[in-house]
Amino acid sequence: MTITTAARASARNTPLNSLGFPKPPSQTRVVVAMSGGVDSSVVAAQLKSEGYDVVGVTLQLYDHGAALAKKGACCAGQDIHDARRVAERMGFPHYVLDYENKFRESVIDEFADAYLAGATPVPCIRCNERVKFRDLLQTARDLDADCMATGHYIQRKSGAAKAELHMAADENRDQSYFLFSTTQEQLDFLRFPLGHLESKAETRALAEEYGLSVADKPDSQDICFVPNGNYAAVIEKLRPGASDPGDIVDLDGNVLGQHRGVIHYTIGQRRGLGIGGLGDPLYVVRLDPDSRHVVVGPKTALATTTVPVSEVNWLGDTPLDAEISCLVRIRSTRPPKPALLRPLGNGRAEVELLEAEEGVSPGQACVFYEEHSTRVLGGGWITLRRRRAA
Repeated sequence: MTITTAARASARNTPLNSLGFPKPPSQTRVVVAMSGGVDSSVVAAQLKSEGYDVVGVTLQLYDHGAALAKKGACCAGQDIHDARRVAERMGFPHYVLDYENKFRESVIDEFADAYLAGATPVPCIRCNERVKFRDLLQTARDLDADCMATGHYIQRKSGAAKAELHMAADENRDQSYFLFSTTQEQLDFLRFPLGHLESKAETRALAEEYGLSVADKPDSQDICFVPNGNYAAVIEKLRPGASDPGDIVDLDGNVLGQHRGVIHYTIGQRRGLGIGGLGDPLYVVRLDPDSRHVVVGPKTALATTTVPVSEVNWLGDTPLDAEISCLVRIRSTRPPKPALLRPLGNGRAEVELLEAEEGVSPGQACVFYEEHSTRVLGGGWITLRRRRAA
């Protein structure tokens, strides 16, 4: 028996630790992505208490001084301080990496350009995809880590064929919508220790148990680089002239009023249009940045059964080469609905909703789920709609 064969045999007979490796926790290095919030802090503390070789890493994603001024943002100055305090208390090394340029190039610039193009982007997905699960994950590999753990509420399960991505046990905290673009290679390396918890109260109870100063820290609410939820102000600063005014028109092109910049409006918006008194309520049904038109219409005009998607990421066991039935979620706040998924090639697909949905917006994600299951099959980015429901 060769040494290699003996080692394999020994591994088969060694019980898996809680992260799925056939060796003691003390010999398992885990890089924990620490935002400074209670979730990732509990992950780091719990793994350290179980005896793992924990290394905490926090990313500085934008100007440190400016970040200090905003409460409740992840990866801000105070959050970096909080993450460091957790590491000091639990006794594991902690590093802060300057990713400001990468974050701007990979997330913020696209966010601004997408709004200018009439889309409604989801920068948190791009941050996970291009920064945390790409650049930071590579850093974890460079540190000879066996895996990287995060505080996301989602589950990684061992399937018959490979590691699978599943919704969190607590549907109110589930973050699968924001993690649809996780690739299989990334999923093999990632761990999500909080995904099985039934409520956020359990997380805070664990923080209290470990004596963490962040146990009562509020959750972040807004996009980290958007103070007070004012998207337009950020875009105007990044792209001067973005708020040029234009016309509000109906579906036939008739001018109903003027607007103060396309970036101030989103698909499905009803309030704040400044065109009251015209009969039935009107909603934003389309944004045309080239003509600077905000197109409005009745609520029925928002309904669609066809959702074209691009940049499809597929996590199923077999290739996506034929139409399948599945569930899809077109917004993070909506439950998955029955649909047919048709691959079109080159990373594109068409989703046919069995019941029409309102307010399907370009730039949002469309996430695919397995029928009668919590498994995430992948997803894609919603592009311009092709037709409305009859």
